[in-house]
Amino acid sequence: MIDFVDLNLEEKKEVLSWRNHQNVKSYMYNSQNISLEQHLSFIEGLRDNFQRQYILVQHIGILVFDFNYQNKSVFFGLYGNPFNKIAGVGRILERIVKKYIFNILNFSKLELEVFYDNLQVINLHKKFNFQETNRKTVNNKEVICMELIND
Repeated sequence: MIDFVDLNLEEKKEVLSWRNHQNVKSYMYNSQNISLEQHLSFIEGLRDNFQRQYILVQHIGILVFDFNYQNKSVFFGLYGNPFNKIAGVGRILERIVKKYIFNILNFSKLELEVFYDNLQVINLHKKFNFQETNRKTVNNKEVICMELIND
């Protein structure tokens, strides 16, 4: 696992190619292509932001975390490397998230949002005992809000 702020330029370019891939960006709130300049500026902005962390799981995928220290909760997202079809990549990333957030950082709740039509990801989260808590509309698309509380 490598924090985005510690990536070298080639790794940053690789991550950008994943993010701009049609299979990834179509499930993002911002589905526009991101330029290299925008991407590098975004990563630089993460350097002093202790409430947000982006992590590259080499060759596998990306983990995104927004920390709420007061509520001991973490809003997160993930996506797999669209160029490397690894069987079970979602399960691998989900296990990493749970271990990192609950066992290493000691937060008590994970929260996420997923587009209503992204059934594969919804089912993945349900397999890990995430529960639907709400629905809302973002960019004219229905979004399901889910959470998992660490027992």
